[in-house]
This record gives sequence, structure tokens and C-alpha cells, in this order.
Amino acid sequence: MTTLPTATEKKLGLVIDLDTCVGCQACVINCKEWNTSGHGAPLSDEDAYGAEPHGTFLNRVHSYEAQPETGCSQTVHFPKSCLHCEDAPCVTVCPTGASYKRTEDGIVLVNENDCMGCGLCAWACPYGAREMDMLAGVMKKCTLCIDRIYNENLPEEDRIPACVRTCPSGARHFGDFADPDSEVSKLVAERGGFDLMPEMGTSPVNKYLPRIKDTPSKARLEEKSTEPKGFLAWLDKALEAL
Repeated sequence: MTTLPTATEKKLGLVIDLDTCVGCQACVINCKEWNTSGHGAPLSDEDAYGAEPHGTFLNRVHSYEAQPETGCSQTVHFPKSCLHCEDAPCVTVCPTGASYKRTEDGIVLVNENDCMGCGLCAWACPYGAREMDMLAGVMKKCTLCIDRIYNENLPEEDRIPACVRTCPSGARHFGDFADPDSEVSKLVAERGGFDLMPEMGTSPVNKYLPRIKDTPSKARLEEKSTEPKGFLAWLDKALEAL
């Protein structure tokens, strides 16, 4: 079995804003493309253009219909990938040591050369964040794009995970949670970022930002109810003159 490091120099991970995610699947598509052509073996697709296509994805967006106590129902988009837990059960259950957590940045990875495809890590993960690549016969998971974030041949703005770089709504953020002054740490502190299923005791590094309630706010509604400005003010006067 693999042991976890007692501490890591950094805690690299993601903050995902549930109030901003629009469920466009751009992160899923770019993750698939980058990881198929980048680090590790390609991510398989089986019967891609057939009646029952399926394949391996490292990031997925789940959509749910939620009914609040008052008001209309709402659609909630929930992106999910490996959360790079501090107490990662997928690591300690691995019989070959293929699954491990790096001491330098806290990223959880799979050494595909040592993975025998037993699937124990997938059973141990409470989040369903690991997927067996049936063609390669090994377990696949999010790597936080280690071949991007440390690649000095890329422009600095591209040294972030593919899912973060491609998100059109800015719902995904990447950084070091060990640094209290990092963007991700500040977002969690300011917005009340939370763990996914904290009762499992895995201490996930990735955090989620809650949806903002009562939007539009009362102040914004009052502002909209004041006299029209700009073009609307001109139109209002023009109609009065008729």
C-alpha cells in the first residue's frame, strides 16, 4: 500500500464557482483534448459515433434541477474531477503504489506503468472521480495538467489547467491553497468556500463556492425602478411628445 506524505510544500487545486458555471461543457471538452494529446496515454472513446458512445473523461459537469422553498426551480451545474484530497483513500488503498500524492505540490497522480487496473482506487474514492480506461487497462484521473503548469515553453497565462484556461465564464480558478494570499485562498475566505462531502473525512484540496442567493438583490431592483436614463430616458420623452 502507498503512504501519504505528512505534509506538502504546496496545496495546488481548484476553486469552482457554482454561481458562475453555466454548464457549457467547455472545460470537459478542453480537458479531454489536452489530456488525449498531452500527459499519459490517450483517453479512449468507444463507439464514439454509434448508438451508445462512451469513453474516459477526467472532468465532467453534472446538471441538476433544484426546487427552492420559494420561487421557480433552478438548474444547478456541478463540475467534478479529482479533488486531490489531503487524506486520499485512493492512494492508501493502491496495492502496487501506482497511486501517489506528490510532496512538492500535493497533486494526486497515477503511475500508469505500475497500475494493474484492479479498480480499488475507484471503489475507495467517495466522489467517483476516477475512471478506468478500458482500452489502456489503467486508471485515469485529473492531473491538474502538470504538463502545462510547469511548462516554461508556454506563455505564463497558459500555465494553468486546461479546464481553467478555457472556461468562458471564469467559474474555475487555480492556485496554491497553502498561500493565504493566493487568489484561491482569498476566494474561499470571502465567499465561504466549502468541501464536497466533508463527512467523508478526505479533506479535499479543491473547494466550491456556493450560489449567491436573492439575486438580483433588493438594491439592484430598487435601482432599476428609478427614472430611466440614457437612451431609455430619451425614448420616454419622445413617446410623451406624441
